[in-house]
Amino acid sequence: MPELPEVETVRAGLEAHVVGRRIAAATVGSTRAARRSLGGAAHLEQVLPDAVVTAAVRRGKFVWLTLAGEPSRGPAEPAESAGALLFHLGMSGQLLVRQDPGEAPPRHLAARLTFTDDGVLDFVDQRTFGYLALDALVPTADGGPGGDAGAGSAGAVLPVQVAHIARDLLDPTLDVPALVRRVKLRRTTIKRALLDQTLASGVGNIYADEALWRARVHPERPIAAMAPVTIRRVLDQAADVMRQALVQGGTSFDALYVNVNGASGYFDRSLAVYGQEGRDCPRCGSRIVRLAFANRSSHLCPRCQRAP
Repeated sequence: MPELPEVETVRAGLEAHVVGRRIAAATVGSTRAARRSLGGAAHLEQVLPDAVVTAAVRRGKFVWLTLAGEPSRGPAEPAESAGALLFHLGMSGQLLVRQDPGEAPPRHLAARLTFTDDGVLDFVDQRTFGYLALDALVPTADGGPGGDAGAGSAGAVLPVQVAHIARDLLDPTLDVPALVRRVKLRRTTIKRALLDQTLASGVGNIYADEALWRARVHPERPIAAMAPVTIRRVLDQAADVMRQALVQGGTSFDALYVNVNGASGYFDRSLAVYGQEGRDCPRCGSRIVRLAFANRSSHLCPRCQRAP
């Protein structure tokens, strides 16, 4: 599933290529893709035409386009907009910007926005876990920007469906000491806490495994047995690895994750443990192992990351 670096790469592409454009038509070919939008596919096709995209915003793994109903306004503040078109990429969702609407539609096309200048934005989803939804904007709980800082939003609003999602570890407005205290109160293991999007958003399986390896912490270590300084070290390493991945456009293991131009990220070449089962640990030379974890996997070095 795309995580913070991948979704932020997509958001930046939308900001560069979609903001300021007016929607001429919307086609939603998958009722499943519109399952979380009130009124479903038919409602989206009816209300999206004539809206102007005023911003591309991200929080955690969610990205949305703020919409204004009057193109004469120009770039409106999110609080003045008509709402937000929210996307969650699921496991295989792609948002692709194309300039030729006559081009053959891609396989697994779930929805298409056609702009008045004839360009299109395609939402493609092979495994159908992703979705798009028209959503209302509500004030943020902390009064700060709706999108994580630097992720396209200056307004203190965000979609209703994203209101429960915490700020991410790359947001400079995040109170990290307070986050450490919240994590310390959880009766769970450290990897489960890293994946909890209500604590800090954007971290998924890839960057959790990489952060824990860098911090030399086993994913199943109980938080109750961890000192606050160790929790802080894990969080700092998670922020660092996502920052590095963002520079490289994210992680692509196959053609499922691409940016808006269809290009893959290349951070997979820098991964130390995730997906490296059977290979040598870059730090100590031991064999990387894979453990079952909540219907997924954890990858780790058994020597660098001692089991609790």
